[in-house]
Amino acid sequence: MKKLIFVALLVLIIQKWDVITAKPITPNSQVELYTTSWCQYCKKARGFLQDKGVKYTEYDIEKSAIGRHKYNQIGGSGIPVLVINGEIIRGYDSTKILKALTKT
Repeated sequence: MKKLIFVALLVLIIQKWDVITAKPITPNSQVELYTTSWCQYCKKARGFLQDKGVKYTEYDIEKSAIGRHKYNQIGGSGIPVLVINGEIIRGYDSTKILKALTKT
C-alpha cells in the first residue's frame, strides 16, 4: 500500500512539474500584442495573457494606423506578434511567451 501511494505521489509530481518549478511573472512587464480580429492564434495569445493576469496593449493591425506603423517598425511578419520587454516573439508559442514574461 505504501508503494502505491508513493507511486501515485510521484506521478502527480511529474505531471505538475511545470507548475511546481514555475517562475513568477516579472511585475510591470511591458507587453504589446499585434493582432487581427479573425486570427485564431491571436485569440489564443490574448487568452494566454489574460489567464496569466498580464496587462498588455493590443493593436489590431488592420484597424489601427498606429498599430500598423509600429508593427512595420518591428519588422512585422505574420500574426500574432508580441513584444515583451523589448523581446519580439512571432507567432503563438506559450513557452516562449512565458519565458519572456519571467525573465528578470
